Amino acid sequence: MKRYANKTVLVTGGNSGIGLATARQFVNEGARVVITGRDQARLDAAREQLGSAAIAILSDAADSDSAKALGAALAQRGITLDAVFINAGVARFSPFEGVDDAFWDATFNTNVKGAYFTIQAITPLLNRGAAVILNGSINAHIGMENSSVYAASKAALISFAKTLSAELIGRGVRVNVVSPGPVTTPLYGKLGIAPEQLDAVAAGIQSQVPLKRFGTPDEVASAVLYLASPEAAFIVGTELIMDGGMSQL
Repeated sequence: MKRYANKTVLVTGGNSGIGLATARQFVNEGARVVITGRDQARLDAAREQLGSAAIAILSDAADSDSAKALGAALAQRGITLDAVFINAGVARFSPFEGVDDAFWDATFNTNVKGAYFTIQAITPLLNRGAAVILNGSINAHIGMENSSVYAASKAALISFAKTLSAELIGRGVRVNVVSPGPVTTPLYGKLGIAPEQLDAVAAGIQSQVPLKRFGTPDEVASAVLYLASPEAAFIVGTELIMDGGMSQL
């Protein structure tokens, strides 16, 4: 039996990496899936991969007006939601002294402001019993150099899982957060690190993981589907860390 038959799910940033893997698993389990992204070509390619069960909507996660437009577009189509994965985000790293306003805003506008106002915009569309899952990071828990802005943005999402749970529990909506460690996604090519340094950086990170490997997008996706499922109905305001033991051992 498919757990998500007759359910509708929203995955922001669903055109690649963890978002696309999660959207694919939801589709495989019977859901209709709405994916968002800010690159039309990648969004169209992802929708084609996912098939007829997918709806793609162009949306910039860093823009609160775009979040409102997303909510309006869903409402206009008569779409209500049974699960939401707030996944769209950016990961850029810089030494503390190299951070400027533009760097700060690029991270916080997408990872924090965009996440917050997207949830606000789609809250009226959440069915009773719906689940919202935020994509956090173990960087919020460890003192990795050059990650101060990124880590702070992800710490905000972990806080949202608790405070928004308190706000939405009366509507029958659960909010939780999954915090991956290093995962093999295209995001690693967007860290602002020179290509010739990327392999060395990746090897250094992998050496810190007790399991001695990166996680996979499908492993994170499976955790998201669990948190969105009836089996997780008693889990509220909780962070699920999945990092191969990196922050735990």
